[in-house]
Amino acid sequence: MLTQSLAGLPSFLFYFATAIGLLLLFLLAYIFITPYREIALIRAGNAAAAASLSGAILGFVLPLASAIAHSVSLFDMAVWGLIALMIQLLVYGVGRLLLPDLARDIPAGQMATGVFLGALSLAVGILNAACMSY
Repeated sequence: MLTQSLAGLPSFLFYFATAIGLLLLFLLAYIFITPYREIALIRAGNAAAAASLSGAILGFVLPLASAIAHSVSLFDMAVWGLIALMIQLLVYGVGRLLLPDLARDIPAGQMATGVFLGALSLAVGILNAACMSY
């Protein structure tokens, strides 16, 4: 019985490792395109940076989870995960257009900016995840 229960373990490990790899790739890309150092800001207690980055992470992970659930193969999941990654990077670009002072406001700890950017990322991530289910 345990053998049957663990039969899917190799697939789980491949999907999970790929998902973690995509998450790390997203984090590196996101941190690269922003003009401020989120991790250093968060370590210093900057709640605006934490809200912004947290929303971006959740906005990416939601469609990634949908891609995992609906994919027909590991490659299919990875392709849709990369699409989710690109969309979330575009969301940051839209955020910069909507809030021209974003690059200054996040390091300054402006919570309204951080929460808005995080919520925008999360909202688009939810829509992205829903669209991937079809």
